[in-house]
Amino acid sequence: MNYSFLVLTSNSALPNKNAQFQFPKLSSVWFVLVTVFLSTLTPKFYVALTGTSSLISGLIFIFEWWYFQKYGTSFIEQVSVSHLRPLIGGVENSPPVPGFSANNGENETNRQSLSECKVWRNPLNLFRGAEYSRYTWVTGKEPLTYYDMNLSAQDHQTFFTCDTDSLRPSDTVMQKAWRERNPQARIKAAYQALELDNDCATAYVLLAEEEATTIIHAEKYFKQALKAGETVYRKSQHCHPQNSQHEAQLRRDTNVLVYVKRRLAMCARKLGRIKEAVKMMRDLMKEFPLLSMLNIHENLLEALLELQAYADVQAVLAKYDDISLPKSAAICYTAALLKARAVSDRFSPEAASRRGLSTAEINAVEAIHRAVEFNPHVPKYLLEMKSLILPPEHILKRGDSEAVAYAFFHLQHWKRIEGALNLLHCTWEGTFRMIPYPLEKGHLFYPYPSCTETADRELLPTFHDVSVYPQKELPFFIHFTAGLCSFSAMLAVLTHQFPELMVIFAKAVSIQPLG
Repeated sequence: MNYSFLVLTSNSALPNKNAQFQFPKLSSVWFVLVTVFLSTLTPKFYVALTGTSSLISGLIFIFEWWYFQKYGTSFIEQVSVSHLRPLIGGVENSPPVPGFSANNGENETNRQSLSECKVWRNPLNLFRGAEYSRYTWVTGKEPLTYYDMNLSAQDHQTFFTCDTDSLRPSDTVMQKAWRERNPQARIKAAYQALELDNDCATAYVLLAEEEATTIIHAEKYFKQALKAGETVYRKSQHCHPQNSQHEAQLRRDTNVLVYVKRRLAMCARKLGRIKEAVKMMRDLMKEFPLLSMLNIHENLLEALLELQAYADVQAVLAKYDDISLPKSAAICYTAALLKARAVSDRFSPEAASRRGLSTAEINAVEAIHRAVEFNPHVPKYLLEMKSLILPPEHILKRGDSEAVAYAFFHLQHWKRIEGALNLLHCTWEGTFRMIPYPLEKGHLFYPYPSCTETADRELLPTFHDVSVYPQKELPFFIHFTAGLCSFSAMLAVLTHQFPELMVIFAKAVSIQPLG
């Protein structure tokens, strides 16, 4: 073994006159080891190394891209923030300071965000058996998500059950039926309830929604449910003592009656009996004026638009398009449609740029901007820039799910008015210039909620391309993994083509820092 790197000092040079060895610097040892190791590597090793690095970085890039497209965020960034940062002490949990204005403002923002992201029942939702199931039979695709159907099951239990169900055997059976996940089990339970009580209104409701394969068949079931529901409702009214159980029973019977009448009106609308449907909706709103949260006026608006009764539509808007009431895409876009109807037939962007906009045209453009600010996803469906799907049973206001539900029923009304879609096409994108930072500040409404994408992905089927607003920039780690993949692939190709030259380059790069 070569010990030439050890230096022996002379006795005269040492103060204690004892001979000592002086060990070399650690960097010199590493230099020798790295030199010996690199000299044993062959060009094949470098080709395998660069090729493997390119493959791994490419797989990471593909996974990052897929994860971003599916969930709207970077997987590496999410793992770093959720798991790694707490381990290295990157998050400090400080106790909240009472009365601190910044915290109070943040809490207000959070409460507003939660209220904005509340999921609502779609007032125009389709029939499971007669419409959604037929779509599945034809296309083989499921139009409803599990999350959406689970919300409907919760709604049914809230609307159609109460604490006194144990007093009636048929209601006890139906209480279990609404909790069943299997549709066939629910239908079987509904028939069992009818065997116990032929006047079980909720059993007819379930059969109308899920077993009936046509609207005519569903309407027959709902008429039987109406007859049974009115009988039970009158009994609940007459024997209504002042106790909580009977109040809950009356409330349940009221919910059943309102639901059945509304669905009967929707059946009449779908079967072409529009005037009959309008009358039924008006009567229902007069009989139960306190149930405005069910948004029956949106059903009425759509039916009136089909009749082209625009004066009646304006009267409904005057009552419900109020600052104190919650807005919806149906309210905002119907108001914009009526304003556009006054000018759209003679509107020309070239003429407007020469002479300027008239007062009526300015009102129409402002109404369109207001509607687009409330829900920016709708125009792409109305202008057929995105394909429509069946609307879900629940919607998120200001989200893509609400846009799908609105456009599904109202696209025909926009097409019927000459020039309305042309006016929308020419003006809708101007809204985004008025609101450059929609998540921070709104113009006529609250800032656009940042939670809509997540909720819409739960409500809409996987085969639908969810509309995202505002468009998210690609995360840093996607750019990083793409650059790493490209760089390693380039090295792999160069190493394969010029192995000897790349080996010399690798050795030079590795030895240079140690020198």
